[in-house]
Amino acid sequence: MSLTGSMNAAVSGLKAQSAKLSTTSDNVANSSTTGYKRSETSFSSMVTAGEGSGVSSTTTQTVSEEGSYESTSSDTDLAISGDGYFVVQDSSGNVFLTRAGDFTEDENGYLVNSAGYTLLGYSYENGEPASVINGFDGLEPVKVTDTSVSASATTSGTLDGNLDSSATAVTGDTASANSSTSEYSKKTSIIAYDSLGNSVQYDVYFTKTADNEWEVTAYRTDEATDETGFPYTNGSLGTTTISFDSSTGELDSSSASSLTITDSSISPALSFTLDLSDMTQTAADYSIGGDVDGAAAASVSGISIDTDGNIVATYSDGSTSNLYKIALATVPSPDNLTSVDGTAYQVNAESGTVVVGFANSGSFGSIESSTLETSNVDLADELTNMIVAQRAYTANSKVFQTASEMLDTLTELKR
Repeated sequence: MSLTGSMNAAVSGLKAQSAKLSTTSDNVANSSTTGYKRSETSFSSMVTAGEGSGVSSTTTQTVSEEGSYESTSSDTDLAISGDGYFVVQDSSGNVFLTRAGDFTEDENGYLVNSAGYTLLGYSYENGEPASVINGFDGLEPVKVTDTSVSASATTSGTLDGNLDSSATAVTGDTASANSSTSEYSKKTSIIAYDSLGNSVQYDVYFTKTADNEWEVTAYRTDEATDETGFPYTNGSLGTTTISFDSSTGELDSSSASSLTITDSSISPALSFTLDLSDMTQTAADYSIGGDVDGAAAASVSGISIDTDGNIVATYSDGSTSNLYKIALATVPSPDNLTSVDGTAYQVNAESGTVVVGFANSGSFGSIESSTLETSNVDLADELTNMIVAQRAYTANSKVFQTASEMLDTLTELKR
């Protein structure tokens, strides 16, 4: 190798060791950064025709290498145990992947990590969400708090229990006549909810009209006449007839099995159906129970996040509901993702097509709440790399200096 070739080789060595030192310093600086993935610098020989040999450096990422995990006191600190990346977006709507799950609520109630990226997920607004396998369509920013309150109108319910088969049939005005002379066999009441979460009570009358035959009629409680009950101001809100099989005490095949209550005095009108299919008629005491759906108005008092990524809101009345399901994503070659500011990564052609799914499904890991993934940097290794790079850099500088001095000597000899 010529002196010039030696100098060129030494220069390439200086550049390569400088790159390694730069990578090492980045790793050391981010050793405490949540979700940070260290970079590595590798070397390969380089041969230049007529100029001798040298070395080239290549920097690679270790995005696929997990860090360690530490517990925190915040329910919105999230870590992925296993494969997968959180899907986040910046203020401009650009979508990225990250393992940095140090999310907190911003002033608008959205989950944002320390780098300013907003967590994305699928809403439960239209029922159980399904992921778009190969893209980010359908994802929306996760909002966990709201100044509004939650309320849902009653749409269905059940009445079950037993009617006394030995009861005497009513021969005069029944409950459906809504007359001051109306008679009935048994009365019960239920509470339903309108679209604003207001509770509304309804009286339901069971009237035996013949052997194995009962009339079921509903009225709004606050429309009853004081003390006597009947008549109710706006009349019956729903009536039906149920009949029983005399041998089994269960509803016979020709019987109605539900009662629909329609209350038009509420805006919008409240209409719901009570399932009566579990009613029986035996020679035993009356025992009528049941339940309805819907909920009174209540504000969000807290949230929790399970290992499947469901974000569950708890309301002031103790009820719960699913708000979002956190999406996870991965690519065939994570180490080839494009690194961007904030410990986030962008999908590119080298990383492969993105796959989106949910925690604990397919190859995706689970989501751990009140946990953070630390960086995968080992400070001892990095300090060792720093010393090795410094010594190699010094050696290359000595080679360059020596070759330069020899070249100067040759030049003086020629003169």
